[in-house]
Amino acid sequence: DPDSGENGLLLYSLLNNQMNEFDIDENTGQIFTVSVAGKAGIFYLEVQAADQGTRRLTAQTTVNVTVDSSSSNNMVVTMLDQKINVVEKNIIEVKRVLEDKLQWNVYIVDVYSSESERKARSTDATYLKIIAFDDANQEVPAEEVKRKLREQRSNIEEELEKIFSVPVSAAVEEAPADPASPELVATIILGVLLAITLIASLSYVIFTLKRKRY
Repeated sequence: DPDSGENGLLLYSLLNNQMNEFDIDENTGQIFTVSVAGKAGIFYLEVQAADQGTRRLTAQTTVNVTVDSSSSNNMVVTMLDQKINVVEKNIIEVKRVLEDKLQWNVYIVDVYSSESERKARSTDATYLKIIAFDDANQEVPAEEVKRKLREQRSNIEEELEKIFSVPVSAAVEEAPADPASPELVATIILGVLLAITLIASLSYVIFTLKRKRY
């Protein structure tokens, strides 16, 4: 919606979410899972976008969400020698660096630390569980992600140093990541395949309605 002010503000909502399996970010339109544990199949979500003008306009569309009960085998774990609260505070910038250097869409599925690792090491350790998607929205094999991470390690560390203001080590963990739950897999696929399409289509409908109105 190209309008400015209140007319240009779009808010998104789910119209048929009685079971509360999904939720939507009212500002961005990004859909994410809440509770689909043990469930698989196709879910039909009615999504509405509404502007905030005096004469409020709305548009609806149906989003078909397929939840696959299988888990992804392409998770990769990388370790940063920084405290977890510091990493979490800068997670958006960390994601940006990874995407810039790997040239893929990177999703940080989990950020965690290990008490035993912290006690055993002289530095703090934070682990990032990531998965990458190529331009065709296909999962990049884990071995390919690891190879690229190793190739770009020095460049990644150089950029991370700018973010954290201290030297940063970014090592690929050889231990396989735990399989992703259905909720995580569904969230990632939804984010890749639906968010941009949904926002663009709903915005176009509202823009068309506005043109007709004026």
